[in-house]
Amino acid sequence: MKDVSALIQENGAVQDRSIYWDRDIYELEQERIFARSWLFLTHESQIPLAGDFITTRMGEDEVIVSRHTDGSLQAYINSCPHRGNQVCYAEMGNTKSFTCAYHGWAFGTDGKLITVPLEHETYYDNIDKARFGLQQVAQIESYRGLVFATFDPTAPPLMSFLGDMAWYMDAFMDVPGGTELLGPPMKSILDCNWKVPVENFIGDGYHVGWAHAAALDAINRLQGLGGAETNPLMSMQGNAGYNPDGTGIQVSTLGGHGMGIIWETAAALHVNPAYGEWLAYRTETIRAERGEWAAKLYNGHWDASIFPNCSFLYGTNTFKHWQPAGPRSIEVFTWTLVEKEMPEELKQYLAMMNMMTFGTAGMLETDDGENMEGCTGSNRGWMTRQGKVYAGMGQVNEGPHPELPGIVSEGIVAETSYRGFYRAWADMMSGKSWEEMSRGASRRSIKEVA
Repeated sequence: MKDVSALIQENGAVQDRSIYWDRDIYELEQERIFARSWLFLTHESQIPLAGDFITTRMGEDEVIVSRHTDGSLQAYINSCPHRGNQVCYAEMGNTKSFTCAYHGWAFGTDGKLITVPLEHETYYDNIDKARFGLQQVAQIESYRGLVFATFDPTAPPLMSFLGDMAWYMDAFMDVPGGTELLGPPMKSILDCNWKVPVENFIGDGYHVGWAHAAALDAINRLQGLGGAETNPLMSMQGNAGYNPDGTGIQVSTLGGHGMGIIWETAAALHVNPAYGEWLAYRTETIRAERGEWAAKLYNGHWDASIFPNCSFLYGTNTFKHWQPAGPRSIEVFTWTLVEKEMPEELKQYLAMMNMMTFGTAGMLETDDGENMEGCTGSNRGWMTRQGKVYAGMGQVNEGPHPELPGIVSEGIVAETSYRGFYRAWADMMSGKSWEEMSRGASRRSIKEVA
């Protein structure tokens, strides 16, 4: 394997192509990123009742996430400590216990071992059940209903891990009644490295006008617009021109999280005016409670990623989990993100639009999927894999903002958040401690290190 310290260069702007292909690098990611980071598991709305559970993965470790009888959230590895068989094969449900199909060991919704068949006759009542429960995650916490966990007992609290990203997300998550994910999720498989969709969602405004040109035109026609009256995103079509002033921002926050936000376009991809009406109804409350910036963020269209492998589009209302399944394959889980207090008809409309745009066969998802697979598959060649790829766009126009946290680039076409993601990736892959990373090595902008 190549020297890890040389895989990311020029303050995150240059990436070695091998990081999207090599098995050894992928295995090191499992150890140093997925076994240490806070990873998204589910939303509390998916497991509201005692006994509710879902199964998911943390990296490649299969886990069960459940609501215990006392209302607490629990997460533990989905593998029997007796002979290692998978304990639960259901994707979701409600239960009083989990029973291994191999020898019948049964576990409570807190993962503790409660029943061992023939315990008296074969173990002679000499088995310590407390020792053989399902292996628990080290920490599990919820932020605005989003449930995360980590295997690392030394990891900082979830809010410290999210940092400034939580402040930004509060603009649309800290609303009356909160938010929820509509499920079960849509699922698909892409032949790409897990980092490729994360970087696309974290702030790739550059591809919107080019890769999605035909889709934007189709949406414009569905909206019945034409002539001078067009969808505001149509100005990006074909990358014919671009004026960064006032269009939006791109942000990189400490820890590798980031986003791109296009101002005043949260409802731009919707054909039903009800969503725009809902945003207008909510905006005054948000402005009064959280200020002008929160109202502005609430009405923007976001593409964003939470390090390491969770993404969302606020406005298009899609929430993604990119589950690694090897260095060149992922399983994609897609939910619809809505506010709980929205009318049911609006929720169902948003779910339909999510399916049409970023669902498994959505018109925008298919554009992205083909490119994501191409960005991975091109590296199969040994000579190709010796090269680099470049994400240096906008370096001279990024830095601290007088009012907003993080490294901010004016305009939506930049790669500021790419570089922040890969700086955090490099920090973790190099084995830096949480204390070292918290000192701000990932916060530095090009201006600050030039």
